[in-house]
Amino acid sequence: MEKKATNKAAKITLFALTWPIFIEILLYMLMGNADTLMLSQYDDNAVAAVGVSNQIMSIIIVMFGFVAAGTTILIAQNLGAKNNEKAGQISVVSLCANLIFGLLLGIVLFFFGENMLALMNLPEELMEPSLIYLQIVGGLSFIQAMIMTLSAIVKGYGFTKDAMYVTLGMNVLNVLGNYIFIFGAFGAPVLGVAGVAISTAVSRFIGLLVLFMMLYKRVSGELPWSYLVKKFPKEELKQLLKIGIPSAGEHLSYNASQMVITYFIATMGTAALTTRVYVINIVMFAFLFSMAIGQGTQILVGYLIGEGKIKEAYHRCLKSLWVALGASTFIMIIFTAFRETVLKIFSDNPEIIQLGGLLIILSILLEPGRAFNLIVTNSLRAAGDVNYPVYIGIITMWGVSVTVSYGAGIVFGLGLVGIWIAQILDEWIRGLLMLKRWKSRKWESMAFIQKKTASEAEDKQLTITTES
Repeated sequence: MEKKATNKAAKITLFALTWPIFIEILLYMLMGNADTLMLSQYDDNAVAAVGVSNQIMSIIIVMFGFVAAGTTILIAQNLGAKNNEKAGQISVVSLCANLIFGLLLGIVLFFFGENMLALMNLPEELMEPSLIYLQIVGGLSFIQAMIMTLSAIVKGYGFTKDAMYVTLGMNVLNVLGNYIFIFGAFGAPVLGVAGVAISTAVSRFIGLLVLFMMLYKRVSGELPWSYLVKKFPKEELKQLLKIGIPSAGEHLSYNASQMVITYFIATMGTAALTTRVYVINIVMFAFLFSMAIGQGTQILVGYLIGEGKIKEAYHRCLKSLWVALGASTFIMIIFTAFRETVLKIFSDNPEIIQLGGLLIILSILLEPGRAFNLIVTNSLRAAGDVNYPVYIGIITMWGVSVTVSYGAGIVFGLGLVGIWIAQILDEWIRGLLMLKRWKSRKWESMAFIQKKTASEAEDKQLTITTES
């Protein structure tokens, strides 16, 4: 059994951090793919309905990132600087703050979900199933808020395998629930989209309970639960939001731009919406490696910044970037070679298979560009440079992605191909600018914590190894 975080010397490598994160994200993607695949056997319109509702949910999840985004970084920096008490205070404050955010946003989604869907220019036949899914999953979104925060805490303490195990369990429960409610197994009613929503909500709730138990087991001794009673945590909230608001702002801008692009695609018809959902579910596996490496690199860079090892942090980011570029490109080449076979798993519609295959080919260019942003932007945040990615992100997402999507996709009639070209340009321009920023080393003086003295640093409880 693993000991608690600060009771042992731990060697944390990129591989040790990344492989559980890789499995965790893979399982999350499989959960979404399971919903899509199982619903595709029920009705293509149901797939499109859930896809549009999840577009709104993705923006709501970004709101939880106001707190969660800063949690892992601040815990990692404080543990690297041997400031364990402050790391515990950050954990407690982040849990309380995101619980409040989650409850408030859930109320908004339940009562105003129909208004939000109406703004998406949704085809009439998709409105009812989309609203059902949004009210059930969105109304209980506080569960996802807490899962995100708990996962951020255990990752910050280095226990990345815990989040992986919980996600595995949620996947099993979600697939079982889908099977029961979509196909009417064991005499259950056939509920379609409502069944998928119920299955998703229940599996997440059980996962939340298990994560709480794991947190208690791993780091309960480090968490001062009474801290919130003693005083209002102004300083901790300030630090969390100093990272979280710009970081969430970037994600919010991205998801808002994707909603506008979804509006464009909705004018192309249900087949276009469905094709996009299928292709996104497929190519997600390509940037899976980049996402995992990006999160692992963020934790390592945070530790290294906390220890004052600036040179090691600089090279850690660049080494991780090359690994991510290679992995994402290789995976997309594999998917391209078998694109028709993979698409036929989801649909037998010739129009969807032909158009989806072309989009997968274009994704060979898209995914390496996305890797730049996942690795370098996470490293910049871990180092404290949180504002620059937001400024550049807003400019390129709206100035390139949305603008070119409308021009190429709608005005010039390229449809989804035009949408994909716009996203390729956005990811590469933004990614190269992030790399230029990292190499400028302007982030070196932006860490969120004060460095410890040399004598304090000698008393190490956590040894960081940056070899992958």
